[in-house]
Amino acid sequence: MIRLDRRAFAVGSLALGAAGLTTRAQAAGSLTAAIYPGTWEEAYRNVVAPALKKAAGVDVAFDSLFAVDQVAKVRAARGVPPFDCFVLDPGPAASALQAGLFDPIDAKKLTNAAKVPAGLITPHAVTCNAQVVGIAYNPKKFSAPPKGWADLFKSPYVERLGLTGFQTTFGTVSIIEMAKVFGGSESNMDPVFAELKKAVTKAAAVAAPAAMPGLFQQGQIDVMYTNTNTVAILKGRGVDIEFVRPETGAITFQTTLHIVKGAENVDAAYRYMDTAISADVQSALQKQPYNMIPINKDVTLVDTLDVKSVDELAGMVTHDWTKINPQRAAWIERFNKEITK
Repeated sequence: MIRLDRRAFAVGSLALGAAGLTTRAQAAGSLTAAIYPGTWEEAYRNVVAPALKKAAGVDVAFDSLFAVDQVAKVRAARGVPPFDCFVLDPGPAASALQAGLFDPIDAKKLTNAAKVPAGLITPHAVTCNAQVVGIAYNPKKFSAPPKGWADLFKSPYVERLGLTGFQTTFGTVSIIEMAKVFGGSESNMDPVFAELKKAVTKAAAVAAPAAMPGLFQQGQIDVMYTNTNTVAILKGRGVDIEFVRPETGAITFQTTLHIVKGAENVDAAYRYMDTAISADVQSALQKQPYNMIPINKDVTLVDTLDVKSVDELAGMVTHDWTKINPQRAAWIERFNKEITK
């Protein structure tokens, strides 16, 4: 079984975030926006930035940071925002909202607001991307796909399973859903930890989330819990991989844009968010190599995303991050101690 040092991944992630630091945009018609390293940064530099410049004459500089680092950086700035816009998954977004780090959003300033499904623009957030989480497997290695979360802990799947913890949103929500099928809940994770302890002695790998796609591509694991974005990226590389919606339902969560409280370039921030949710940009971002699920209703979805319509999102499993956040650090520590060790 493969075991990768989680500390090495943490150091690498911090270095990647530090390497992407940018000088804050000060000129008129410009802004600085935080962006996730990797695919997100590539997509927004290659698609969103040129579209923003063409449509609104606005230049954007990107500050490459993971979500928790974005929140930490704004907190440390003590009222002098280091960038104008956040991009966040629901856990960090809930923490930032609670800490009062957002300026309110006026949807009337977004020309594309009507093209976004109800509920995806809130008083403090503009959804720019949806993610769908479930199970990925190699169809050439199994006679039938796993049907649900419990199957991951059984043969023949567990012996080819890649285990990862609570560091990511997709990992956290996946393990919560596993807990539920074993009689647990967000407030009682003991049942799933008991199963994980048994599974770890059989699993093909225990590694950091960022390692999972590579392990799958190399054939060192053949089952993992992940999002449709990762599945589409691997499939685009010619990897034998398919996405399975667990019998209890696929999970969805949104990635959102926010204006940092006290931002200097508010008008430019609105143009940036409006461009990010426009049909042309959303249509481009859903294609290879980015594979982002669009949220603009005018976009016809490509057939590589395992989602046929934006309307499907309303029927998927969601989670309350105001309940998850207070417990997540303890779950991470417990996973590292009992499973990764």
